[in-house]
Amino acid sequence: MRMLVIEGMGARGEAVAETGAGRVFVPYALPGESVRAFVDGQRAEIDEIVTPSLDRIAPFCPHFGRCGGCQLQHWAEAPYRDWKRGLVVSALERAGIAVPVGALIDAHGAGRRRVTLRATPQGAGFTAWKSHELEIFETCPILAPDLRAAPEIAHAASRQLGSNAEALLTASATGIDLALVAKTGHKPDFAALAQRFDLARVALNGEVLILRRQPVVTIGAARLDLPVAPFLQPTLAGEEALSALVSEALEPARRVADLFAGAGTFALRLASASQVYAVDSDARAIAACDRALQATPGLRRIGTEVRDLFRDPLTARELERFDGLVFDPPRAGAEAQVREIAKSKIRRVVAVSCDPVTFARDAEILVGAGYRLHAATPVDQFRFTAHVECVGVFRR
Repeated sequence: MRMLVIEGMGARGEAVAETGAGRVFVPYALPGESVRAFVDGQRAEIDEIVTPSLDRIAPFCPHFGRCGGCQLQHWAEAPYRDWKRGLVVSALERAGIAVPVGALIDAHGAGRRRVTLRATPQGAGFTAWKSHELEIFETCPILAPDLRAAPEIAHAASRQLGSNAEALLTASATGIDLALVAKTGHKPDFAALAQRFDLARVALNGEVLILRRQPVVTIGAARLDLPVAPFLQPTLAGEEALSALVSEALEPARRVADLFAGAGTFALRLASASQVYAVDSDARAIAACDRALQATPGLRRIGTEVRDLFRDPLTARELERFDGLVFDPPRAGAEAQVREIAKSKIRRVVAVSCDPVTFARDAEILVGAGYRLHAATPVDQFRFTAHVECVGVFRR
């Protein structure tokens, strides 16, 4: 047992204390606090908060501290917002890039419209933070109202499967879309489950077992039929905030490439003002995007392409026909593709990133090739966690 004085907050949402033996990470502590803790190497577990921070507040969820879904419900809003914006500021400073970083946009909105739960016949929930243990719950206050029954649905599906499963639930305009992944050859009849919870669709390991209604979302003027296990921005407010930043930054580009486009979060909006070419490795997502582009009057489409941009990035020569580009890669960033963008002459480039470190790395490549990072805006869809997104606007 040791007494620790918390000096700051780490990038993963863990408080940091400096000791003679080095840095120690203390989950659920706050800067300025003195805590008595069990220390094991670089990690510590709080036994007692001796001197609490004035910024400590009561968490609103009874599962906080055990569930891995949130790490920071106990921190007051103002210091939390400053710290989260600071994640982007620090990453860019380490890369040697000076740019005004905008205020953090709160994009939690009504809550998360999609969630992946770990489901077992005993219950469903999230894996505890830094653990393999399951924290089972019946409700989750960070979910949108339309997903209020998500834990109960996932639990019931797992019981019917008779095995553990990963359950992705998405709130659509026509009802909840349930996509299960499980190590089983068993295909239960989920008709009663779908009727009980008024589910739109149920899929198991990518195969649609129940289709009562096609899951649909509206993106801009387009009606998008969701593919199985779709990727959507986690909140509707987040999608709208990111899209507004991207659209404004690309005006008045006439021909725009949307790379890592998914099912068209940006492409379907941009196509109302620009001709759009959408590229992603997910064939089902791109097919859904293409159908929506072609079916919506007034949208302008150059085309779509299924392509692995990590292994086979669009070359600088292929990019010659565009005067605007947006890329929204996974957490690993888009280094290979960014090196090709850096060799291009595209005047307006927008990067959307869910990792400040890889965003800064990709930004450094573009800046080194003559682009100027005009603005960086952090967006908070994952309230109460260490996850933050950023929209970077580059100009030649």
